[in-house]
Amino acid sequence: MGFTEGKTLADRIEEYLKWLLSSTPEGVIEVQRQELAKVFACVPSQITYVLGTRFTVQRGYLVESRRGGGGYVRIIQLPLKDRRQFKQWVEEVIGEEVSQETGEGIINRLHQEGFLTNRERMLLEAVMSSQALPVEDLLERNRVRSAILRAVLLTLMRSDFC
Repeated sequence: MGFTEGKTLADRIEEYLKWLLSSTPEGVIEVQRQELAKVFACVPSQITYVLGTRFTVQRGYLVESRRGGGGYVRIIQLPLKDRRQFKQWVEEVIGEEVSQETGEGIINRLHQEGFLTNRERMLLEAVMSSQALPVEDLLERNRVRSAILRAVLLTLMRSDFC
């Protein structure tokens, strides 16, 4: 497996973990933080950073960890299988506020799962960008972004929309 040059360490770690996940039919892997840090010649806290920022529920992952000697990290990819599960997920994941980064993570996950076409993904990213939301207050902008994202996604999942 060749990794793309010019990527940050965090990008390379994320890419590697996603590659491992894609090679398992169950969508579950267990890795040791220390061993992964050795592979990438970095400190374990860098692995923790990647897990905490790139493998979130919004992006479709559950991370469980056990610390101590022989501790491991289990990464579980959470698939979305049907409209009912999707609607429940939208309600749970999209809170009162959504940052642009979190919104993009949600949108990309839904695109990867096949719930959004590439065109829908691009349109949603454009609508939710900070440039498209001329609201000065960051908290208010994140609230508007959340409301837009929830409304659009729930509309896309309506049975009479297709």
